[in-house]
Amino acid sequence: MKNIILLLVSSYLPASLFAQNIKLGKENLKANQVYLSFVKMEGKEVVKVEYDTTIKGVDQPTFVKVNNLDFKNGSIEVKVLSRLMKNAPPTSRGFIGLAFRIDENHSQFESIYIRPTNGRAEDQIRRNHSIQYFSFPDYDFDRFRKESPEKYESYADMGLNEWITMKIEVEGQKAKLFLNNAKYPSLVVNDMKHGLGKEGSIGLWVGNYTEGYFKELNVAKQ
Repeated sequence: MKNIILLLVSSYLPASLFAQNIKLGKENLKANQVYLSFVKMEGKEVVKVEYDTTIKGVDQPTFVKVNNLDFKNGSIEVKVLSRLMKNAPPTSRGFIGLAFRIDENHSQFESIYIRPTNGRAEDQIRRNHSIQYFSFPDYDFDRFRKESPEKYESYADMGLNEWITMKIEVEGQKAKLFLNNAKYPSLVVNDMKHGLGKEGSIGLWVGNYTEGYFKELNVAKQ
């Protein structure tokens, strides 16, 4: 009887208690339309992901995929830092975030990313566009902004060249983004466009003219 009780209790423990720290190294990372390298920051090795400026369009499959890590529901947490590339145009925002449920051909995935230059802009409209959800390939930020303004974007305080903790909780069609260990989410998505979603890979994502850095990836599966 004691064994049964313990089993029932453990099944209701938060998924975060079962989070696994994922080592980010050459053996388990693969670049897709980005440049991958490893650099030292504050005495520790971190992953550097640099946007390939030959890639056209926005909200593309520009990520470093974590091999042998399938994910459907649960949480993904990582620390990110972004900088603008030297040749970045004025429209660059330091786009950086996570892709998840990536299919084998990189033809479908969900993503949430941030725009650090917007977080402290003097223009309130830019501030309101600090966080973005998109669903590749059919739903980029521009389509969402035209068809469902404000629904898939939000504001949060952030800036370039500073470490920001991103945590995405995923369940079925829903996703929530928590920033810097906040108690409440900064963005809530209730209808991710690939539906309940198939199990897929996780990617360290950067957008146009971004030099991104990643460390301390933790994944909890439900």
